[in-house]
Amino acid sequence: MKVPVTEYLEIDLERELWLCRRCGHEVGPARQAYKEGLLVYARDPAEIHKPILDPALYEFTFAPDGKWISILEYYCPDCGVMMETEYLPIGHPPLNDMQFDLDALKAQWSGREPLTEAELAGPDPVGMSQHHHSHKQKHEHGGR
Repeated sequence: MKVPVTEYLEIDLERELWLCRRCGHEVGPARQAYKEGLLVYARDPAEIHKPILDPALYEFTFAPDGKWISILEYYCPDCGVMMETEYLPIGHPPLNDMQFDLDALKAQWSGREPLTEAELAGPDPVGMSQHHHSHKQKHEHGGR
């Protein structure tokens, strides 16, 4: 049985493998960190977070300093979907953010039916499917 863990990651309990939920790629053994089987892109923080203040005038610009922080993006090697992003101090190893007791997980899911696509999608947020008014209408409270 396949158990969804994140939007793009699931565990195949029978084979004890991490899988990409988008393309089915076998990321790696589920008893190890899933990030070991992903492509990693080390980003320059300046590419993502532009300074709010002029760096020529101010030492601190409200942007992450690349001398202190690294940004790692993790991608499926097959379909290229971004599975995770983490901000780490320079030199810090990648975080092992998910470690499951697979034997307990197998016992927990042994009597269950696999989740359907509708169950995985979740409920429609209240009123979102019936949002029909125009934003060009004048409101009585004086708003635009």
